[in-house]
Amino acid sequence: MTTKSFSRRRILTGAAALSTAAILPRASLGAGDWRPTETVRLIVPAAAGGSTDVMGRMLAAHLQTAWGQSAIVENRSGGGGTIGTAEVVRNKGDGHTILVGNPGPNAIAYSIFRNLTYKSDQLQPVSNLIRIPNIVSSHPSTGIKSIPELIAFIKANPDKLNYASSGVGQSPHLTAAWFLQLTGLKMQHVPFRGAGPALQAALAGDIQILFDNLYPTLPQVEAGKLTGLCVTTPERSASAPNLPTMRDGAPELAKFDVSSWFGIFLPKAAPAPVIDALNKEIKVFLEREDTKKNIAAMGARTDYGTPQQFSDFITAETAKFGEIIKREGLQMDVN
Repeated sequence: MTTKSFSRRRILTGAAALSTAAILPRASLGAGDWRPTETVRLIVPAAAGGSTDVMGRMLAAHLQTAWGQSAIVENRSGGGGTIGTAEVVRNKGDGHTILVGNPGPNAIAYSIFRNLTYKSDQLQPVSNLIRIPNIVSSHPSTGIKSIPELIAFIKANPDKLNYASSGVGQSPHLTAAWFLQLTGLKMQHVPFRGAGPALQAALAGDIQILFDNLYPTLPQVEAGKLTGLCVTTPERSASAPNLPTMRDGAPELAKFDVSSWFGIFLPKAAPAPVIDALNKEIKVFLEREDTKKNIAAMGARTDYGTPQQFSDFITAETAKFGEIIKREGLQMDVN
């Protein structure tokens, strides 16, 4: 077990177990700042233990101490994150119900689901929290050690490689789809029900190429069981500084930028004082040294922004994924 994987496990376990946090110092409040008058609910549209859940619990602990009001996390998984998101949309925008969002329900869903029950304009972006790169890796038996080598191999051996992802329409799948669209190449997609089974298939050599979130793949790369080819963000990851970026691989990939991100939303009706107060506390939370340390252990970096900056980011992410999905001809139903 690597130090990084142990650190991340500790963060996941500790954050999931965190309830109220007297461990965090109280943030100062100006005279005009909004404050909640009842329990604050942070809706996590995913199961407990994952990155969305961890960030929700860390932020809930901070808000409870900062605002002096109970803040609890409620997991509402299902439908690729759309069930929990739809619940937030139906709530009053009074600041007492907060969504911890991610690319699935808040960027990808708008293009891929035929029967989505909410629209992007029913949510108010407040700020992003963190960004985590995706990673591309190969089984050592292929001999492929870089993106240029992957491109050369596919050109010389059409239809010989397959790749795994955590499922159709998930961020890793769309990462692969965009790579293939930009390079004009083809590989056979083998979707799995989750990152764990996809990783196991790659480790066994049943799948030659794996597109995944940075974790859980990175520890396997560090152990030499898989070969890391690149990360998918514009900059290298501090957790894997020796891995080049996808952009480094070929001129046609110069604008490549895909990450898993986790941010905060309110119902659209939320008034400006509520939005501003929550955004302010997110900034304080992300600037804490203990927060930075915990986030780094997850292989992530902080990504605070104003509501307008986050809104612009969501618009760009929705358009980017929408174009990838359109080219792939992907359409699904929420189930």
